[in-house]
Amino acid sequence: MKIASFNVNSLRARLRTVIEWLKKQSPEVLCLQETKITDKDFPQKAFEAVHYHSAFCGEKSYNGVAILSKRPIENVIIGFDEYKSEGTRIITATINKIYTVNTYVPQGFHPFSEKFRGKLDWLERLYYYFKECFSPDKPLIWVGDFNVAPEPIDVYDPEFLLGKVGFHPDEHAHLQRIKEWGFVDVFRLHNPEPEQYTFWDYRIKNAFKRKMGWRIDHIWATKPLAEKSTNAWIDIAPRLMEKPSDHTSVVAEFSE
Repeated sequence: MKIASFNVNSLRARLRTVIEWLKKQSPEVLCLQETKITDKDFPQKAFEAVHYHSAFCGEKSYNGVAILSKRPIENVIIGFDEYKSEGTRIITATINKIYTVNTYVPQGFHPFSEKFRGKLDWLERLYYYFKECFSPDKPLIWVGDFNVAPEPIDVYDPEFLLGKVGFHPDEHAHLQRIKEWGFVDVFRLHNPEPEQYTFWDYRIKNAFKRKMGWRIDHIWATKPLAEKSTNAWIDIAPRLMEKPSDHTSVVAEFSE
């Protein structure tokens, strides 16, 4: 079973890229973030044409999450609760009897801002979502744009970037708490090498060519599922296409 995650930074702008990538890579599941499109405008028929079911929740110009699957998508949960709070940032579904949680974690703006405190609160809420609704002893996969690079190896200049949004000790503490609940970083399980990035800031000139990246897009799984992982990689092909997202896709394979 091949599962992938991709922050498209506008599905409307990147629909052709996503469709072509699906045709080439043919994952069973693709989770999208930052779709930036309302539900009424979601291109459901375009994905049906290439044999993918879809579940989604979005809004105009901001946020937005979606799950695409070759297999039926069941038990869809939008947001953290029955009120669908934070619904355009988190969507959960069952696919092939496995729960998949797709998140677009808030970026945080600046360590001294209210938005940063909001990001930490969001991660705290996510921790309790996992703790109260799931078990680390059962197969569960968490994917998406976490907007946090967990380790020094995950950023191009850890000394310079330490303390900045996305590589801040407070973010690390919250992410580590979730990990200790029962997740395994599936990509790092198979790839210990440096310079493995999923995001390159548009504001840095030639960031991709200069290898000035961050690994902030992830595929994590509970131990029962992580033990079935056979491979994981970052596919930089979408980042090399015309008018690319500032992110690229991360992929993992699991035996069934």
